[in-house]
Amino acid sequence: MPRRPHPPAHGRGKIILTAACPRTGTARTSTGTPFEPRGLTHRPDGAIRVVPLPPVLVRMLHRHLDEHGSTPEGRLFRGVRGGMLSESVYRRAWHAARQAALGPDLAATALACRPYDLRHAALSLWLNASGEPAEVAARAGNSARVLHDTYLHCIDSHQDLVSQRIEDALDADPAADCRHSA
Repeated sequence: MPRRPHPPAHGRGKIILTAACPRTGTARTSTGTPFEPRGLTHRPDGAIRVVPLPPVLVRMLHRHLDEHGSTPEGRLFRGVRGGMLSESVYRRAWHAARQAALGPDLAATALACRPYDLRHAALSLWLNASGEPAEVAARAGNSARVLHDTYLHCIDSHQDLVSQRIEDALDADPAADCRHSA
């Protein structure tokens, strides 16, 4: 049964994705509508994807749900008549938000020209912040190989951090490890 998302009151949260409903056009769907519900990309039927949310996004999600609620299907955004959000409305909102956030000079460039560009920015940020490509790939719903092939060039050098971690591991007191395992 569909239900409204319930993020935690504070702290970290998560969104559980259970399906996708991409716009493919009426000629390409079996329903005759521009949208066709389907499972998650590159996953078996019935699979879910858990997307961790940092506290700042949990707060934003609470504000949005308090003000707008969600659809009976659990979608966060809806069109004027309650259905799917039209691409033209979405595009106008994106361009207005981009203009407000970037200002006229940067908005005139290709920076964040499409909403999907935010995904690239986010994954680059996550990789540089964490140095954990396998975890970033899992959060993004990518394979580690796709992440490596697409984003490796975005990673700032972590040589010092990796060297320090190796040194710390080598400097660890092996006697302490033996005492803890006994």
